[in-house]
Amino acid sequence: EVQLVASGGGLVQAGGSLRLSCAASGFTFGIYDMTWVRQCPGKGLEWVSSIVSDGRTTSYVHSIKGRFTISRDNAKNTLYLQMNALIPEDTAMYYCAKGYGAGYDFSSGAQGTQVTVSS
Repeated sequence: EVQLVASGGGLVQAGGSLRLSCAASGFTFGIYDMTWVRQCPGKGLEWVSSIVSDGRTTSYVHSIKGRFTISRDNAKNTLYLQMNALIPEDTAMYYCAKGYGAGYDFSSGAQGTQVTVSS
């Protein structure tokens, strides 16, 4: 059974930082491209960032470029998202998913982590 459990969210003031983690299990993490997505209040899922299986290539949605960094540790089956210079518009539930870019495979069973940025 594929499990994707995100953690590390919380309440932070604008300009602050958070580091999200996503623990993966139930599949061979190291051979899959991975993605972070988010769901802002009252909106649908938004693609945030992706990373290829070996970590050498990454991509970001324009609104977070230069502020967020995606990374992974295949030995620990864990995906990360370092979030700096947070703004209130980053407030959302964050999830990780398999896949790259618009082709991500979101599992309804994925556990997200809430990020709330106060102004």
